[in-house]
Amino acid sequence: MKYQSFTNLDVGSKRYKAVGFDKISEQYDLERLPFCIKILLENLLRHEGEEFVRGEDIEQVAKWNTSEKIQHEISFVPARVILQDFTGVPAIVDLAAMRNAVNNLGGDAQSINPLNPVELVIDHSVMVDYFAEENALTKNTDIEIERNRERYQFLKWGQSSFDNFKVVPPGRGIVHQVNLEYLARCAFVKEEGDDLLVYPDTLVGTDSHTTMINGLGVLGWGVGGIEAEAAMLGQPVTMLLPEVVGFRLSGKLSPGITATDMVLTITEQLRNHGVVGKFVEFYGPGMKYLTTADRATIANMAPEYGATCGIFPLDSVALDYLTLTGRSDEQIALVEAYAKSAGLWHDANSKDAEYHESLDLDLSDVVPSLAGPKRPQDRIALDKAAAAFTAWHQLQVDTTDAKGEARFVSEGGDMAEVDEEHNSFVDFRGSKFNLQDGAIVIAAITSCTNTSNPSVLIGAGLVAKKAVELGLVSKPWVKTSLAPGSQVVTQYLEDAGLMEPLEKLGFNLVGYGCTTCIGNSGPLPDAVSKAIRDANLTVTSVLSGNRNFEGRIHPDVAANYLASPPLVVAYALAGNMKVDITKEPLAKNKDGKPVYLKDIWPTNEEIQSLINQFVSGDLFKQKYADIFKGNDVWRNLEVSTASVYDWPESTYIKQPPFFEKMKKEPSALTAIENARCLVKVGDSITTDHISPAGAIAPDSPAGQYLQEHGIEPPHFNSYGSRRGNHEVMMRGTFANVRLKNQLAPGTTGSATTHYPSGDRMSIFHAAMRYKKDGVSAVVIGGKEYGTGSSRDWAAKGPSLLGVKAVIAESYERIHRSNLIGMGILPLQFKPGENADSLGIQGDERFSVSVVGRGQKDVQVTVTTDDGETRHFMADVRIDTANEFTYFEHGGILHYVIRDYLQKAS
Repeated sequence: MKYQSFTNLDVGSKRYKAVGFDKISEQYDLERLPFCIKILLENLLRHEGEEFVRGEDIEQVAKWNTSEKIQHEISFVPARVILQDFTGVPAIVDLAAMRNAVNNLGGDAQSINPLNPVELVIDHSVMVDYFAEENALTKNTDIEIERNRERYQFLKWGQSSFDNFKVVPPGRGIVHQVNLEYLARCAFVKEEGDDLLVYPDTLVGTDSHTTMINGLGVLGWGVGGIEAEAAMLGQPVTMLLPEVVGFRLSGKLSPGITATDMVLTITEQLRNHGVVGKFVEFYGPGMKYLTTADRATIANMAPEYGATCGIFPLDSVALDYLTLTGRSDEQIALVEAYAKSAGLWHDANSKDAEYHESLDLDLSDVVPSLAGPKRPQDRIALDKAAAAFTAWHQLQVDTTDAKGEARFVSEGGDMAEVDEEHNSFVDFRGSKFNLQDGAIVIAAITSCTNTSNPSVLIGAGLVAKKAVELGLVSKPWVKTSLAPGSQVVTQYLEDAGLMEPLEKLGFNLVGYGCTTCIGNSGPLPDAVSKAIRDANLTVTSVLSGNRNFEGRIHPDVAANYLASPPLVVAYALAGNMKVDITKEPLAKNKDGKPVYLKDIWPTNEEIQSLINQFVSGDLFKQKYADIFKGNDVWRNLEVSTASVYDWPESTYIKQPPFFEKMKKEPSALTAIENARCLVKVGDSITTDHISPAGAIAPDSPAGQYLQEHGIEPPHFNSYGSRRGNHEVMMRGTFANVRLKNQLAPGTTGSATTHYPSGDRMSIFHAAMRYKKDGVSAVVIGGKEYGTGSSRDWAAKGPSLLGVKAVIAESYERIHRSNLIGMGILPLQFKPGENADSLGIQGDERFSVSVVGRGQKDVQVTVTTDDGETRHFMADVRIDTANEFTYFEHGGILHYVIRDYLQKAS
């Protein structure tokens, strides 16, 4: 039976065509469907008749059986794709390389173009080199351009060479905030012949926090760069019909409680419940008290609570936000009319949907919170934070070498007598002090999570204003920074008179983009860094971000805490995590009297009054009027005019080897025989551990490569900025300073043992030695392997190192998909089994039988060097038919190239 039908929708002077639900609703009660599932149903109906959509798919979605788990594969075609530059550069490098491959195989290279709109926002390249000074923004921007000129030239070439591809130049904002404030359509319009087809705005993005847009009723989530490239090229995203967890919000936040406190509470609750691979949909009477910015803060953290997405429906609150951010009256009217006609509108009369599971939270129960020291789901009530740090730190002391003694903090955070002979002594910017365990050396207002929300930013400005009026200053060892997600933020802070007090506390504008939250915190002052290392101190950071994984923020900082922007300011005043800022004074005022947090905390009324006065639609229209224009440096970049990239000599952009030996037909799948274990790790290994990120050490394989090519350490830039060069990236794979490879006990970072020689060496050099000897490699992991950011290099890097399979206890969704996208076989230990229970040491040889289409498990043979053999069964985590097709082609991009050539022949 064909279910597809269309209906006309008149809005203003225009007539639109939209998918109708009349036929399908005759058989199924669609009011039972969650908002997000209705969007998936519309997507399937719109593409009915195409080879990847069957009637059975539509029926499975429409009948919405929540009483049992249905393992049914469906396809999803996003309306658009969004990229940031760290993950976007390698995606465009791959598209350029695909043009070379198609050209070499006799096809039309220019046929390789995005078929769906692609927007890339350059936001991940600015670093906090300069801070707490008037010209920090200008200096950091100049350094950013100098470091990244070759990357920017390449992206500008891509913008002129590829159809459907736009680039937002550097210095304009963070991708997710730009998406929320400007790029999102909510109702997407496409010309089809003489018709204007309207349908839900949906997307996938190459950043985990693409989910932030769910707060505006737009369905989308993060995928690996590999999967995003396929979506650009017209391939559907294949997925199992998701379970949907309903999260009912009731009540209202108490006075003084921030959206950040709320989202950390929700993150903890959902992560504890377990929502990995599931959709989360928010509903309930409490929603009406949450602005779109509040909702986006919750949706942003979906990767942290483990869900594929965390979505809110379209309602009057969404329309208010579209108005606030300067969207056109025509677009707002279309969004409302389409949502209501398609049954995608939510109001007080809407029935609650049916969910697989339901949770609830009374917002009045939320208390001031932060999260840390290593995971965003580890929420701590603010009044327990100091004690929690002290207990955690004592545990570190008990399990590691004794810490160096330090003396500087007396009660209330005041500087005490200075001991210049102690190795913790610091002389910096005219201040002399002894650094101590718990010292907050980074306090950063940063990240898409919170800088999209005027309530917490105005709140931070008011905290600063009240603190300055009382004569308080940030502690001299704290590296303070303000890196908002859009230029709108600094404008309303300036207009409200709040930038000046923030600057007086050192929160000068350092750039518009992702900084501290992704590890672009820049260097600590040399004197501070030296004291940390010489005295073996455990120091901390506080940031308004979404990620605080081990080793992510700064290599010298062991404990990292997520907090609201107002609390970031407060902690900069206190200076140490050992200070209980709910009970102890932050510092003393100019009269020597103690000042407490309550003395400088603003009221909700104060915050809302300034929002009403200074945050307006005209402001958004003004700041986004020339969003794609860029500054003079961007506009004057010289770029190639060739349609097939000519790959100039560069240490930033290099043609990848993925398609070098590619043929028109894929080779038959083969068994993995006598592979060696390259890396063996425990639980919660993130893509930060696997994929290169942050600074490049001069003595690392990547650092040595750059020096061999004439690049001196001051000009290394970061791993993220060099993701367009596979030579750098493969050398940095598994090189995170916090990685503990069990094959090299007592070490961290890129170290392993080569077998059978027993030689200790870097992971890169061991991999190259195995490849030279014709030996394949495997990786063995624990639970939640590949959590964190959706980095395609966490799969590309191992592929180039010769890894043929990963065997782990469980996977994060995106990383498992990326492994398949690079032709790596993801295997999973059977429930209750792991490397330890099976006696796997990692020095054995591993063989895996050929995997066939639809095969659920496979035998793994483990052979020791003295000839002992044993076997175990592992689950094959190729979950869908499309995934197997990509796997048998050696990767998703290989399949796309062959599909292009076949259709063109």
